[in-house]
Amino acid sequence: QVQLVESGGGLVQPGGSLRLSCAASGTIFAIYVMGWYRQAPGKQRELVARITNTNIPNYAASAKGRFTISRDDNKNTAYLQMNNLKPDDTAVYSCNRKQSEGTYWGQGTQVTVSS
Repeated sequence: QVQLVESGGGLVQPGGSLRLSCAASGTIFAIYVMGWYRQAPGKQRELVARITNTNIPNYAASAKGRFTISRDDNKNTAYLQMNNLKPDDTAVYSCNRKQSEGTYWGQGTQVTVSS
């Protein structure tokens, strides 16, 4: 089993920045894919960004140029740096870790972009 704990969410004004963290513990495998997803009220959950075990990132169109996903395997932590935030970015953000034996989700962290 793997436990994922997100942190770093909060209230930010449009144009502001936040950095989300996702700390993993438990049965950690060296090879994994990490993703950040978000779900806004009344909408389906969507992929925001993903990074492979070889550190190749890919982004949703809405995140390109503003968000950066990264991972620190020494700390078993993944990050999502979010810049130039917009009200449409308001959502619960959750991290997802896929290992060979299973897929795990964090509990989510609220990001609210509002003036």
